[in-house]
Amino acid sequence: MKTQAHISYQDNTMHVEKVSVAAMAKDIPTPFYCYSYTAIKENYLAYQQAFAEQDTLICYAVKANSNQAILSLLASLGAGADVVSEGEIRRALQAGVPANKIVFSGVAKTRKEIAYALSHNIFQFNVESEPELQLISELASAQNLTACISIRVNPNVCANTHAKITTGKSENKFGIPITKARSVYHFAASLPGIKVQGVDVHIGSQLTDLAPFEQAFNKVAEFVDTLEEDGHDISIIDIGGGLGIDYAEDDTPPNKDAYAKLAKKCLGHLNCKIVVEPGRSIVGNTGILVSSVVYVKKGEERQFLIIDAGMNDLIRPSMYDAYHQITPVIRNTNETALYDVVGPVCETGDTFSKNRELPVLQSDDLVAILSCGAYGSVMSSTYNTRLFAPEIMVKDEQYSVIRSRQSYQDVIEQDVIPPWW
Repeated sequence: MKTQAHISYQDNTMHVEKVSVAAMAKDIPTPFYCYSYTAIKENYLAYQQAFAEQDTLICYAVKANSNQAILSLLASLGAGADVVSEGEIRRALQAGVPANKIVFSGVAKTRKEIAYALSHNIFQFNVESEPELQLISELASAQNLTACISIRVNPNVCANTHAKITTGKSENKFGIPITKARSVYHFAASLPGIKVQGVDVHIGSQLTDLAPFEQAFNKVAEFVDTLEEDGHDISIIDIGGGLGIDYAEDDTPPNKDAYAKLAKKCLGHLNCKIVVEPGRSIVGNTGILVSSVVYVKKGEERQFLIIDAGMNDLIRPSMYDAYHQITPVIRNTNETALYDVVGPVCETGDTFSKNRELPVLQSDDLVAILSCGAYGSVMSSTYNTRLFAPEIMVKDEQYSVIRSRQSYQDVIEQDVIPPWW
């Protein structure tokens, strides 16, 4: 197992900070998510330190993990929030993120969502289309308000990441082509209730190479110069997020200092405030999904390790063919075997790994799926009427349930039988 901050083995038993995962599993039935408070804090502060020499607003990407405990921790450290829905705005505000540190992204902002954001005077709308721009203008001017906007430009840069999480190519649904954006800025400046203040770019997620960022930042720098020549007062450059993490043992994503230095090199001469929207790189490596082995099943060609966590709990392997390290919670043998690690959901796609070499395991043994702090619990469902896995946060030798497991009755009672039945 590649060492992850504050997740380690002590006396051959996995610990999150100073708490034994095996001990937690005696009190909390598997599967469950577990996060390190200290690791989240350190990751945020690393961004703060990396960008210390630049005028920067760090807006955590709420979609990565929207638990109120995590949002409250980050808010207490001074973080803003990058949100993509009214629900995420509400979560951020309730967690203590000031409205003037909230950036509203997303391609399908509805009339209701825009009105809600305007009523709280958020820092910025990252506009993704001309119809959206017109609607924001209509709603803002009707309320005699001013909406501060940045237009998301699509630089047509290949992020060299998974096709489902790349966002900066001309074929993607996000943003306005940079070749067309100049006229859209001209249009925006003519609209009532609109203050044009920034340029936004985001090219994808889980980038492990800085080269695509450099291409995008250089294109944005040239574009900002053009906008300034056109008379726009650009004071904000939102560089998005997307910095990758190490899922596999041999992954070596760039560090935050190198990322910040690149932003300064490409954009520093423009004297703009830089907005950064990290999500995965703050929470991804801080969490694990703990599961129990239900059965070891020997097939004709394969051996299956059937665990009690399923694709409804962690969908990344099924959706993205994503790799996660899997390791026993207790190390008690050097003998290994090859397993297909699968879950209980009635889908062939409910598979976490194939032909993975692991220590020999048997029923009731505990395993941990690593790097599940981002896009794990937040993307989960109750498919097959399986209950949401609870979430746990650990700080030093303490741990607390930060989202409880509901009951089956809670799930079933969300359904309503029509009165005419």
